[in-house]
Amino acid sequence: MLDHAAIAARIPHQGSMCLLASVVDWSETRIVCRAVSHADPDNPLRAEGRLGAASGIEYAAQAMAVHGSLLAKVGDGPRQGYLTSVRNVQLHVARLDDLLGEVDVEAERLSGDANHVLYQFSVSHAGRCLLEGRAAVILDAEALKETRS
Repeated sequence: MLDHAAIAARIPHQGSMCLLASVVDWSETRIVCRAVSHADPDNPLRAEGRLGAASGIEYAAQAMAVHGSLLAKVGDGPRQGYLTSVRNVQLHVARLDDLLGEVDVEAERLSGDANHVLYQFSVSHAGRCLLEGRAAVILDAEALKETRS
């Protein structure tokens, strides 16, 4: 299990923008994280005093980033990933900030190679799915740019 500090050491998001509190389980294809920052009045994703459900996509993206770092070879430096698309997103609630306690963030790697990954993700609270979808990630945009030159 990783705590908030260990997560922050593995992803580029720092300070209050590091949204995840812990990693509770992971494997080669899946990661499960927990978060409590959705209820924080100082959450940087809040707009007009509320945290809309679509913000859960960023929670999922951070879980994917942590997963990638856990799968990296020892000694490999962190890679800057980019969320390139989200598909089939279903928001089952309007907002996240009115939920008490932890939310679970799960991401499952469906396919991928060294530079492209497709994940399925969900964010849930007390066993209820709040949002779900799929996300495509480019892991190293600079490497792709160099291969096209």
